Amino acid sequence: MQGNLFSYSDIWKISYPIIIGLVAQNIMLVIDTAFLGRVSDITLGAAAIGGVFYLTLVMLATGFAIGAQIMIGRRNGAKQYYAIGNIFDHAQGVLIIMAIIIWILLHFFAPLLMEQFITSPAILKESLIFIDVRKYGLLFGFIVLGFNALYVGNTRTKVLSLSTFVMALFNIVFDYVLIFGNYGFPEMGIAGAALATNIAEFFTFIFYLSWTLIHGDHKRYKFFIRIIPDYALLKSLMNLSTPVMFQYFFSFTAWFIFFLIIERIGETALAASNIARSIYMVLMIPVWGLSAAVNTLVSNTIGRGHHHLVIPLILRVLIIGIVITVLLVQIILFFPLPIIGFYTESQDLIEATLPLLRVISVALIAFSVGMIIFNGLSGTGKTMLALKIEILAILFYLLTTLVLALGFKAPAHVVWMVEIVYFSSMGLFAFIALKKANWREITI
Repeated sequence: MQGNLFSYSDIWKISYPIIIGLVAQNIMLVIDTAFLGRVSDITLGAAAIGGVFYLTLVMLATGFAIGAQIMIGRRNGAKQYYAIGNIFDHAQGVLIIMAIIIWILLHFFAPLLMEQFITSPAILKESLIFIDVRKYGLLFGFIVLGFNALYVGNTRTKVLSLSTFVMALFNIVFDYVLIFGNYGFPEMGIAGAALATNIAEFFTFIFYLSWTLIHGDHKRYKFFIRIIPDYALLKSLMNLSTPVMFQYFFSFTAWFIFFLIIERIGETALAASNIARSIYMVLMIPVWGLSAAVNTLVSNTIGRGHHHLVIPLILRVLIIGIVITVLLVQIILFFPLPIIGFYTESQDLIEATLPLLRVISVALIAFSVGMIIFNGLSGTGKTMLALKIEILAILFYLLTTLVLALGFKAPAHVVWMVEIVYFSSMGLFAFIALKKANWREITI
């Protein structure tokens, strides 16, 4: 660490295990998409719609976990280790309750909602099958989110690489045997993809629990000993986390609406967009990792009392993110056909996906800038301001999508350009907020 400012080396040491973990996690998405692409275009499109709808609700828990991560980071910077255990226990309790509530919502209301939005009966049927199976993974998936928040917040991120390797390994193996019915297992199609992920999340929970007990983290932080809730802590945690929860929820709601609009363009456009989404999310991985790192590094920096180093820190992370993204973009610019060919053998689908890749190559640059600055702002504790910025950017995003797709009847690759608009506006608003807003006196 250089003069109490996290060095490029420090940033990378904390970021790369998160990135490796995300690589393994997104390998699951790639394998799911590649396997389902060989079932049918309908199944591939349904996985996009069903998956994004499911993630929209799961993002409420992800946002809550990010809030817990910010608070853990602040306590870690101040070396208040017992307080970290208190936050973790309360966060896990809330996440378990959230899993139960979201299961109920999916069980009773998902069919009613999906019927209102999806025009293709075949895609509707497959999407509902996916959601019906996937909802049984909520409990262990949410508990895993709590462990992720702990180990990112305390900057001990190497365990994330191992946990996500466990998740990816089990997911890929069970994808192979359950989607196609290999080795005597039933051929389940899209339901097999959902069940495989549920199984993977269960074994990841077992891994995290074992790691915590074997390495003595339950003693270091005094986990699992609190019976009576600390309502003052819960209130503080909810005040910090609620804006992040809705920020993530609104963000994925917008993406869900985006895919519903693409579905109206056509089933091929939807299938191509799902392939593009998979490639897009894989190439987003380094910036997602850096964004998680900048979030907790900013919180740790403020916990140490070094408020003046926050913006220089964010700029350092931003430089790393832009350089990595520019290098990754070259892959889809020079090797688009082999990449798309991994997902599908359909020539029509390959041709429909090619222009989408050109668009996301530009969107990735905007994403790297917008997401890192935005997460830097969230790390300061100004989560309500971050939510307002997210809502403003989303409204602009959806309005542009509707005008292009339904007003001008634009093709899918033109509609995808709204990603550039979204991340550019989000980054600009977050940067202005960092310069102008009073975040230095926030106590969390």
